[in-house]
Amino acid sequence: MADLDNSGGGDNGLGSIFDAAMREVTKQENTPRVQARFYPYAGLSSTIRLRNGRVYARVSDVLSESPPNVLFALACILVAKLYRVKTRKEHERVYHEYATSPLVLDATETTRRNRGYKILTSPLGRTCNLEEAFAELNERYFGGALKRPVLSWSQGRTRRVLGHHDHVHDTITISQTLDSPRVPRFVVEYVLYHEMLHIKHSPRAVGGRTIYHGREFRDDERRFERFDEALKFLEQIASPVRKRRRRRGRVV
Repeated sequence: MADLDNSGGGDNGLGSIFDAAMREVTKQENTPRVQARFYPYAGLSSTIRLRNGRVYARVSDVLSESPPNVLFALACILVAKLYRVKTRKEHERVYHEYATSPLVLDATETTRRNRGYKILTSPLGRTCNLEEAFAELNERYFGGALKRPVLSWSQGRTRRVLGHHDHVHDTITISQTLDSPRVPRFVVEYVLYHEMLHIKHSPRAVGGRTIYHGREFRDDERRFERFDEALKFLEQIASPVRKRRRRRGRVV
């Protein structure tokens, strides 16, 4: 279908939906022109930006057959983020309930599997072989029951995300920040153990929310032999990032 009017644009009337969202969120009739379209992201991502007085929005094509009220809720969420205003709870509820429905979750995983890719390095780091560590932890805490995923150190040194389990691509990635002689072995093992628990405890949709760290997950997490020590060490790694965020917040 072609663009519905000259003020907007996009696939299947998506531009008109964003035009309406712009008016609702900004409380103004004369809003920037919106060019919106569905885009083949590797997942459920959606983006919005303002350039040269015009708004450009891309919505994951996983949502191309979504009901109009869902697309309108998503458009309002994106416009609110663009203008840094509070999102209405009703819009968040409508979109999140739809996005976490089994049908959409299955479609999202399929697109991630078909279109996405993981940038991996090697399980062998300077201080720790992740495959050996996985085998030891698997035997110690899981009775050897976990199937080993693809294990890799990250390409860069990240402090905010120190470990990540991707069930779609069956990978666990550990940040190179931890691949240092200054980081105790048990800290690396704890982060790896945490990601291994995501293999055991799959995320669950409850009341419109996706639960990744439920009660059983947290109970198992505390079984780690040096749990408190590991958390204390990781807090020291994360604190510089938090301080920088606070400084940026004061400037803004």
